[in-house]
Amino acid sequence: MIELADESYIQLTIEIAKKGEGSVSPNPLVGCVITKNNKIIGVGYHQKFGKEHAEINAINSATESLEGSTLFVNLEPCSHHGKTPPCVDRIIKEKIKRVVIGTLDINPLISGNGVKALKKAGIEVKVGVLEKECQELNKFFFKYIFKKLPYVTLKAAQTMDGMIADVNNYSEWISSEQSRKHVHSLRTKYDAVLIGSETARMDDPKLTVRMVEGRNPYRIILDSKLNLNPELNVFKTNKDKKTILVTIDDNVSRKNKIKKFEQLGVNVIFVKKNHNGRVNLKSMLKEIRKIGIASILVEGGAKVYSSFVKQDLFDDILLFISPKILGTGVKTFSELSSNNLKAALKLKLESSEIFGEDVLLHFVK
Repeated sequence: MIELADESYIQLTIEIAKKGEGSVSPNPLVGCVITKNNKIIGVGYHQKFGKEHAEINAINSATESLEGSTLFVNLEPCSHHGKTPPCVDRIIKEKIKRVVIGTLDINPLISGNGVKALKKAGIEVKVGVLEKECQELNKFFFKYIFKKLPYVTLKAAQTMDGMIADVNNYSEWISSEQSRKHVHSLRTKYDAVLIGSETARMDDPKLTVRMVEGRNPYRIILDSKLNLNPELNVFKTNKDKKTILVTIDDNVSRKNKIKKFEQLGVNVIFVKKNHNGRVNLKSMLKEIRKIGIASILVEGGAKVYSSFVKQDLFDDILLFISPKILGTGVKTFSELSSNNLKAALKLKLESSEIFGEDVLLHFVK
């Protein structure tokens, strides 16, 4: 019975933690529930980066004394001084009897230390409840900390025969309205969206959140030749100063063009070029991480998709498939070429979902 109760409460912490999506990055999503005498007496989640952690919010919300209670949390409580004091100190101070943890924190400042501190204080600790689910919840955070790179998702909408645009590069709209609404929802959860210069020029998107409520992500535009027009929507509507233009360091001397973008509040970042003169994606990701961006939703185009796959710099793929057949057009991965099936990149289908008339397939490596 205790095992089942533990899983139920950790599942609840996961759902509560999701309330922080779009507000806590690059911190993790954390939810906390406190029970006593088989009833919930405190609930909290990490609401905003730099603010109180989930455990503190749950403790502060408690409706009665916490002595002898059980605290459930999806991620190991912190034991170091950061922007806020250690959560374990407060847990110990409140004389909480038992702590159930979904998964350990891989942050080297914390990993295992929170558990050790709690056990040393005589608190009963259980780790690894719904561990896989808890790790999936914070996959952005774990990669950001462990590999020191943002989590990268490739998102594309294509026809049944694998085209993301017709022969004239026209793509509005391959996917259904329901699919587009879901993409806007995804934008609120990722720290940044990214497109290449051709997509910026052809589609002239804003890359903001409009079909749902939520915060706008950073907007990253790759432009190795620095040829894009500052009058494009993504630049001239940059009121929140969250548009980032990434180009190669050969362009650092083009002061006048750079000034036009900077006057619009665009952050121009220079990185190394690769062998074909394009933006070096690995260097770009490292620079983007320095800004505190832990997750990127790549929204096009075909050359960009292909480059991320070729260089193995993606984590998963979200593919919206529309029940349309073009026959000819722009292929989703136009620059990938395998001579035989044995050389083809093989992915695992993680899940599928219906949006309007489209099918969304989620692939992982």
